[in-house]
Amino acid sequence: MQMSTYTKIFPYREKPGYALLYSTKRASTILVDESLVRSIEEGRLSASDKETLFSLGFLVPDTDKEKKEMLSLFDEANRKNNRFSALLVMNLDCNLDCKYCYEGGMKGKHYMSLETADILIDYIEKQHLSNEKDVSLDFYGGEPLLSFEQIKYISKKLKLSAEKKGRNCYFGLVTNGTMLTGKRAEELAPLGLKEAKITIDGPRKNHNLFRPFKSGLGSFDHIIKNIKEACDFIKIQIGGNFTRENYRVFPQLLDYFLKTGITPDKISMVKFDPASETMEKCGLPDFNEGCNSINEPWLFEASIFLRDEILKRGFYTPKLRPASCMIESKDDIVINFEGTLYKCPALLGKKNFAVGNLKTEIRDYRKSYKLDFWKKQECLDCAYLPLCFGGCRYMKLLQKGKIDDVDCRKPYLDATLETFIKQEIKYGLKTAGTYSMYHLTLR
Repeated sequence: MQMSTYTKIFPYREKPGYALLYSTKRASTILVDESLVRSIEEGRLSASDKETLFSLGFLVPDTDKEKKEMLSLFDEANRKNNRFSALLVMNLDCNLDCKYCYEGGMKGKHYMSLETADILIDYIEKQHLSNEKDVSLDFYGGEPLLSFEQIKYISKKLKLSAEKKGRNCYFGLVTNGTMLTGKRAEELAPLGLKEAKITIDGPRKNHNLFRPFKSGLGSFDHIIKNIKEACDFIKIQIGGNFTRENYRVFPQLLDYFLKTGITPDKISMVKFDPASETMEKCGLPDFNEGCNSINEPWLFEASIFLRDEILKRGFYTPKLRPASCMIESKDDIVINFEGTLYKCPALLGKKNFAVGNLKTEIRDYRKSYKLDFWKKQECLDCAYLPLCFGGCRYMKLLQKGKIDDVDCRKPYLDATLETFIKQEIKYGLKTAGTYSMYHLTLR
């Protein structure tokens, strides 16, 4: 047995003489006596410790074989997958005037027609429900609830079709929250609406500066009212886009939640992310605060700070775990309002990244999306590979104007991973699976 390539070892200063092992491949954590680390390296483990370490992903029979298995990881996941997931762009219209909107140059009165909706329904029924796959949809925009009647139409049709075939069909909303009233949430829930992700950019003053209505009026109070009503019927996720200048005010939003009764039991997740630059100058002319790399040093401190502020107030934020871009999943797709297909919402409208339409077969996108760009020795040898898989193609496009290589996240993970893991231990962060803190000592 050998130590897995995808293991990070950190000194555990909170308990001298112990080390913290973290499997980036399995998201498992174990606290061990430092002498046990030496025993792993020297092959002097008891049978029971060896079995435990193997089951948690810290030991593998052969590291060369482990790396080869990583090369076919997504092929195997795609083979086993029995769910079709799509991001449906219902329109490119919006009732807000956000400063950093990367769709800004494309926005307008562009809506999915009834004809396209019917083609979409037929496509999902024939290509996926008939092939015994469940269906998971996220309605997106623009602001998807400007297409409220169309959302109901699509949901009703697909829910009925799924039930006839003994499959599941459910959906979410990615919304600014201004139109998600309690009445609408109650109306959509029986049709399959499970959750809505709502963006709030910190406390009232900051949010209203960055996400006002087109009239110039603030949208914060409308959104808060709707969250309070809608959380009785569906799960609510809170997102937010921060900048270098304003990230420290975001915890004030969480304090406002707690003060006004929006408690952690009513919010399924909170996650704040940096506002990114746009490919063109889509936002307001004076917005120049977006980032184009997760490796910008200020983001290290901002990410650690915000994550800790979320957790210490009792809200849930995602545990760091293996994750991949939707581009790697064969059955994940973005469907634009007119039926064009893409593999990434950030690349929507860029014709060279279109991969087909609802009336044609999806064409090979391995070259245009650099599908295997992480399959090189440098990445396979990196302990962070399962947390990165080449990073974000859109960020690479921002940096270079083309996707010519991986968007390596090693500097960011070097600076943050140890603290993230210790935050999870400190706050007992759990995921949908099981989170355990194992302790092993030499016998």
